[in-house]
Parts: sequence; C-alpha cells; structure tokens
Amino acid sequence: MAVGKEIATWFEGKWHRGNVPVIGAADHAAWLGSGVFDGARQFDGRRPDLDLHSARIVKSAEAMGMVAPVDGETVQGLLEEGCKMFAPDAELYLRPMMWAVDSTPGLIDLDPASTAFALCIETLPMPTVGEFSLTVSPYFRPRPDMALTEAKAASLYANNGRIMADARKRGFSNALSRDYEGNVAETASTNVFLVRDGVVFTPAPNGTFLNGLTRQRVIGLLRADGVEVVECTLSVEDFHKAEEIFATGNIAKVMPVAKFEDRELTQTGLSKRARELYFDWAASA
Repeated sequence: MAVGKEIATWFEGKWHRGNVPVIGAADHAAWLGSGVFDGARQFDGRRPDLDLHSARIVKSAEAMGMVAPVDGETVQGLLEEGCKMFAPDAELYLRPMMWAVDSTPGLIDLDPASTAFALCIETLPMPTVGEFSLTVSPYFRPRPDMALTEAKAASLYANNGRIMADARKRGFSNALSRDYEGNVAETASTNVFLVRDGVVFTPAPNGTFLNGLTRQRVIGLLRADGVEVVECTLSVEDFHKAEEIFATGNIAKVMPVAKFEDRELTQTGLSKRARELYFDWAASA
C-alpha cells in the first residue's frame, strides 16, 4: 500500500510513475522475507544525511547475506535524480530497497547474487507537533541472536507493526518497546529520549534496535550545544519520572511527546531545543 498520493519508482534501469510491481510471487522476498530498506526525507528542499541513508541500505543487504548490486553513491545519485520529478518544495519519503529473488537449492536460504534493487519516492507531509502520545507495549524486541537486528530488515517490522497497532487501539500514537531484559529499547518506529534535571538520557544501543541516523545526529547537535547526553540502560519507570520525552526518526525527525500514558508532558525546554537544532542544521547542511 502506498503512503503518498504521488509516487516515482526506479526499477530495472529506469524511472516509472506510480506504485510499480517489483517483486514476483516466487521471489525469495515474497515468501521468505529477505527484503531490506532504508528511509530518507526531503523537506524545505533539503535531504539531510542522504549519503548515510544510502550507504546503510548496502550495509543492511550485506547483513542479510546479499550482494548489493549498487553502491551507496549510486543509490544517493538516483534518489537525488528522482526527487527532481517532484516540486522543489515537496515533502518526500525516499525509500531504497533490496531483496533476494532466488533461493539456494535448499530453498530457505537466499542466493546472494540474485539481489534486486528498487527505489520508491512518495509524497509524505512532515508531521506536526502537538499530539504525539506514548504508552508501553506488551511486546518486546528480539535479541541479536534471534533476528537480524543489525539490518533495517522488512521482516522485523511485523513485530513493530503489532506494537504500533496495539498502541493505536488503546488511543496512543506509539509505544515504548523493551528489550529481552525488560529495559526500554525504542518505540515501534523511532528512537526515544527523556529529559531529567537538564540532562538528556537515551537507551544505549545493545543490538536490539537500530542506532538511528537521526538519533546520532541529534545527540551530536545537543552535545555541541552544551547539553549533556547520556546513553545508558533505562527502565519504564525512568520514563514515568521524566520531565520531557521526545522521539527521533526519519518520518518526523524530532517529535516532542505530549502525553506518556495518563500524564501530560511539556513540549518546551530541551525537547523543543533538540527539534530546533536539528532543523537549523538541516537548513544549513
């Protein structure tokens, strides 16, 4: 299903308009889940960290055991080319994808050399600040020895999807998910931060969730601005004691949390500062 009304798809050497079919019924990815993807953004005519997103899709494919048919520079160049098919001020979601077409004779494992590649660019407005809410999910993130958590793998998103669906069923935007030891890892779709006594805290990467590119960027910007950022083990109780909470991810970049469970939260202070720093950096990058 498309997320935007206007779509451009690059597949088999050329651009197409619309939601073009790219995976066959017998392809390995269609029934054995070998797809990987990445996501980048265009807003205000800028495409922040596009080089890093383009390089990461290649790393994800390699982690899955595939041989990427293109390098990161090629991915970046094609995405920049595709963005020119839209209005200069269009807010876009940029998604490179790779997947295995063939299986080995054993059927289950993929044929590394059969990796296919496509790009999908869709219009997607930037979310507005104001009503983003979080609850706590009953579902947990898998350990690195249980799933390919080092890759941005499509197969991981079935679990993320049920986290999100459960949260929305209960009237929330998203939910904190925990790792195998019961500590907070991330939300269904973002990395997460809390603020207490003027210090920003965020879960330390432990292999159960991606160390997001926007997460890394915001940490660097806050530290450069003189804000102490601590990466450590955090419990759900730590979030209940937080003065502020905010999330980072590709869709909204930096989003202050207005409500955690039954508690209203401020959207000023360091949550607001983190958002300002990111968008100021993006405007000048």
